[in-house]
Amino acid sequence: MTTADLLGKILQVVMGLAVFAAVVGLLIFFIDKAPKKGRDYWQLAGFLAPAMIFLAVGLVYPAIRTSILAFQDKGGDWTLDNFVWMFTQPAAIRTLINTIVWVALAPVISTVIGLAYAVFIDRSRGEKFYKVILFMPIAISFVGASVIWRFVYEYRSGDREQIGLLNAIVVAAGGDPVQWLQTDPINTILLIVIMIWIQTGFAMVLLSAAIKGVPTEQIEAAQLDGTNAWQRFMNVTVPGIRGSLVVVFTTISIATLKVFDIVRTMTAGNFNTSVVANEMYTQAFRASEVGRGSALALILFVMVLPIVIYNVNVLRKQREIR
Repeated sequence: MTTADLLGKILQVVMGLAVFAAVVGLLIFFIDKAPKKGRDYWQLAGFLAPAMIFLAVGLVYPAIRTSILAFQDKGGDWTLDNFVWMFTQPAAIRTLINTIVWVALAPVISTVIGLAYAVFIDRSRGEKFYKVILFMPIAISFVGASVIWRFVYEYRSGDREQIGLLNAIVVAAGGDPVQWLQTDPINTILLIVIMIWIQTGFAMVLLSAAIKGVPTEQIEAAQLDGTNAWQRFMNVTVPGIRGSLVVVFTTISIATLKVFDIVRTMTAGNFNTSVVANEMYTQAFRASEVGRGSALALILFVMVLPIVIYNVNVLRKQREIR
């Protein structure tokens, strides 16, 4: 880059900052000169306008555009073929079934394990250390976690030494190594294990904090009534942390519905492991079927919507009780 080009770039940046400062200055000037009665409304509009513009450009317009594309073919003609393909082709149906299996297993198992772990280590010696151990996976990206678990599921053909932990155990037990990621349907379950491994720490931290918020007086009163530990847990602890349970479960459910990185990194959706988010990417950007990809995105939104509505209703009821 020559000196002239560098000076030109600097001049463009300075001019951009000057224009931005001028726009902000004019906005402040007009708000200050506005009648006192309407000044609050102008100030509110001035603060909200940038966020609303970014929201419209980054969220509202893409959502509307995606919904329109879902009902169009490559030529731009209106059609329902994208949805017909989704619910009639075996590969697409398998993708929907896989997504349902993910949502049925990952949130439930993650929440149950996280809750059990939080209960068992509550107020125990070394509680912080135990929490750190379980929480560490959530600090790893989905791609990083997938790479780690790919070594666990690694398969080597022939008489070569098995470096994958799972196959090493199988061979040590006298069995033959298995191509885990190519064996249907166990490969889908093994991918779900990665999601559970990541999300259990999240569930544990939130539920542990909620358990500590349960009034000690209630637990002591139940103990004086002659209840055992399981009865106190089910009748005192669980109702006391119901709001947190709903938040944890719905949050993990939404993350599971949107899962893409794990499937893409481990199998790229091959061997009947694809889910809606991965297939959406494959159709829109690999197969150039934008209509099908948009239809999958719309279905994904429809699947997430009931979970969000349920979460909002539960939180509203909790607020009314308080």
